[in-house]
Amino acid sequence: MNQKESLFGLGAYNEQYAQYFDGKSFLKQLAMNQGVGVVNVTFEPGCRNHWHIHHKGAQILLVTDGRGYYQEWGKEAIELKPGDVVSIPSEVKHWHGAEKDSWFTHIAIEVPAQDASNEWLEAVSEEDYNKLK
Repeated sequence: MNQKESLFGLGAYNEQYAQYFDGKSFLKQLAMNQGVGVVNVTFEPGCRNHWHIHHKGAQILLVTDGRGYYQEWGKEAIELKPGDVVSIPSEVKHWHGAEKDSWFTHIAIEVPAQDASNEWLEAVSEEDYNKLK
């Protein structure tokens, strides 16, 4: 996949949240209705976000392009490919991002909740990331 072939396009460089990503990511807002955010998120090869927790609200990832990973704290990482769906409950520490040699895109659906927030935590260690396929 290259960014021009992505289902919804690349979007803009994710400058606002760059401090919570290792590598470059790109965002394209698709919808914001009834408090539900729907965002196309594209990760360059090797890019991943830091560990984080969605407090009160939850998140659903719909994988559209490339290959990537999702991991919950204390569990093994799972590989993601187009067509995969990840439902992330509130209060679960996790990260997601691209494989080392692949662009990766998912649609992130923010499940609204009163007083929902995200808590950004430590980066995924290079050692742990490099152990993945």
